[in-house]
Amino acid sequence: MGDKGAMDKMKGKAKQKAGKVMGDERLKSEGRTDEAKGKAKNAMGNAKENAQGMKDSLRNKGRS
Repeated sequence: MGDKGAMDKMKGKAKQKAGKVMGDERLKSEGRTDEAKGKAKNAMGNAKENAQGMKDSLRNKGRS
C-alpha cells in the first residue's frame, strides 16, 4: 500500500527541487502538497494494516 504514497513523496520532492532551481514558488508548493499527500497515503496504509493485524490476532486468540 505504501507504493502509491512513496511515488507521491518522490514526485513532491522532485517538484520542490525543480521549483527551487527555477525560482517557481507555485511548483515548490505543489511539491510540498504532493509530498504531504504521499505521507498521508502511507499513514492510511499503515493504519489499515495495523487494524487488519489486530482483527486477525483477536480472531486467532478466540480459537486457542
